[in-house]
Amino acid sequence: MKKSLKFTAAGLSVCMMAALLAGCGSSSSTTTEAAADSAAETEVKNGEAKKSDLSFAFCTNTLNNTFQSSIDAKLSELCKENEISYTCLDPDYDLNKQLSQLSDCANSGYDAVFVIPVDSAGITSGLAEISEAGIPIFNVDTAVIDDDIDQFVTQFVGTNAYMAGQLVGEQMTKDYPDGAKIAVLDFPSNESCVDRVNGFLEGLGDQKDKFDIVAQQDGGAALDQSMGLAEDIITANPDMEAFFCINDPSALGAAAAIKAANKTGEIGVYSIDASPDGKQALLDGEFTAVACQVPLQIAEYAFDAAEKYVGGDTELGEKKVYLDSHLVEKEEAEKTLSDWQ
Repeated sequence: MKKSLKFTAAGLSVCMMAALLAGCGSSSSTTTEAAADSAAETEVKNGEAKKSDLSFAFCTNTLNNTFQSSIDAKLSELCKENEISYTCLDPDYDLNKQLSQLSDCANSGYDAVFVIPVDSAGITSGLAEISEAGIPIFNVDTAVIDDDIDQFVTQFVGTNAYMAGQLVGEQMTKDYPDGAKIAVLDFPSNESCVDRVNGFLEGLGDQKDKFDIVAQQDGGAALDQSMGLAEDIITANPDMEAFFCINDPSALGAAAAIKAANKTGEIGVYSIDASPDGKQALLDGEFTAVACQVPLQIAEYAFDAAEKYVGGDTELGEKKVYLDSHLVEKEEAEKTLSDWQ
């Protein structure tokens, strides 16, 4: 299990950082000519008016997910508060487009770049270009491969995905003390999602042999794809008892399949995210348990680190920072229903 650098909520609030969801909203942008040219070429989705000498860019993997859009919204908010120019680039899961955007960032004179990779092992050349340009890289949420972190990344900040999976696995053993027939909807191309599955299996602990994994399939971290797979799994295994899904969209797909099979309440759904939709599903009884990701805390932490670094404070401590997850109870879901954490 990966070592986790733990922070309390109070500690995190002290660290002003940047955030996740909410698509790049449009606003007037006054950036350097190079950055403006880059924005036009790469279909930049967002720009904040430049009022200082600093400019930050966020190269996400998609904005078609509230997790990433919340990071974008928080980074945009923090940059605006601190009079830093901000640009967000969205490749919508297109690796070649992301490589092009990373190359543009390298040539546009940004002071810091935040990156969520489309493919953890596939953006080495883009990271190398930015690093060679002397621009610090803050890898957020999903880690790139270790070699790239060592060579090019200034700091990685993400939720402790392994811990999140472990918490869900432990909860499942409490709910099914005699074991159960279960299915796993994973997303093996994403390193963070692989960690969630490994953590989940670890969380089953000594009771792992009591759990019969009747299917483990790639749900693409997407509702529609996961729903279709879940329907087939339920049909092939009518006596199955629970799904473990790597994120809320996948879990919502499983819940929809369960509802279509008239088995709501008979088949449990265990998820990781605790997005607003996931919290609602927990309150509605569609989810059995959900461990949280912390995109807003990630954004805040990464922003604070970037601001310190470009200001000359290059002693950032840990190369990899993992922020703690926790199981979200219904009381917390009710209080924070419209927000991530």
